[in-house]
Amino acid sequence: MSTTASAPAGSDIAAEQSGRGGRPRLSDRARAERTLGWKLAGPAFIIMLAVTAYPILQAIWLSFFRYRLTDPESREFIWFGNYGVIFTDSLFWQALGNTLLITVVTVVVELVLGFFIAYLMHRIVMPRRTLRTIVLIPYSIITVVSAFAWMFAFRTDTGFINNWLSILTFGLVPDTFDWFGSWMPAMVAIMVSEIWKTTPFMSLLLLSGLAQIDSAMEEAAKVDGATFWQRLTKVILPNMKAAIMVAVLFRTLDAFRIFDNVFIMTRGANNTETLSTLAYKQTIDRVEIGMGSALSVVLFLAVFAIALVFIKGFNVDLAGSKK
Repeated sequence: MSTTASAPAGSDIAAEQSGRGGRPRLSDRARAERTLGWKLAGPAFIIMLAVTAYPILQAIWLSFFRYRLTDPESREFIWFGNYGVIFTDSLFWQALGNTLLITVVTVVVELVLGFFIAYLMHRIVMPRRTLRTIVLIPYSIITVVSAFAWMFAFRTDTGFINNWLSILTFGLVPDTFDWFGSWMPAMVAIMVSEIWKTTPFMSLLLLSGLAQIDSAMEEAAKVDGATFWQRLTKVILPNMKAAIMVAVLFRTLDAFRIFDNVFIMTRGANNTETLSTLAYKQTIDRVEIGMGSALSVVLFLAVFAIALVFIKGFNVDLAGSKK
């Protein structure tokens, strides 16, 4: 039994399905728009590909060698030997676990805080520009600078975090608490600095989604007696699903590659290594070019897989609509 889907009038996708696989056929207008898009974005895409293709291919090629920069004569082609070492090393799995923990916690917290800030900016009318400027201040600061600032804030000799927490908790958190002395407090400090820095980016992306919601829909829901929670879950969030998915995608890719905060605040001490800092140490500190290249390739493939899962698995349309 075969079914045919009908498309609304003015749709860019023809209502008929092709004979093979039942895929919808694009109309002449859709094909023309797609061609125009490639013509506009093509030059930039070619330049970006030319700039990034060689380093990526070079890293993949070097990952097949046992190659130490201080001893170039002993360079040896070992196929996938570096990858075998990586996937059997407990340090790699620990770094992967830290990376996943930072990614999940920061993205979830940033999504909640970012939506709250975006909703305030969307609703407040009078000082809207001033509020948006204030919100953007953390994001405008260079990551290295903000990482140094948070490192000094969490230190026992120069920071204010312990003093504030001691007051708020009535002395349960001592002034001498060492945030960088063990794994969990150090990870909390890293995640706090990351959340403070990148929440404004999340809020701006979510604000664009809120701006696309028709206010008449919310007003109709109010007239029907819907509560704020009902309007949020039935009207607001469903209509900004594309903006939420794009924001989460971008932040997930960025958080998974976290480097600056970890490198500045702990340098991987107390088991706080991430994949990026581990690759840096292998390549720069130990000048193990082959092993460092292999780690970089693994990180690249992980980021590529995350993007593929989001775009294909969740059907994300970066143009702002869902297929």
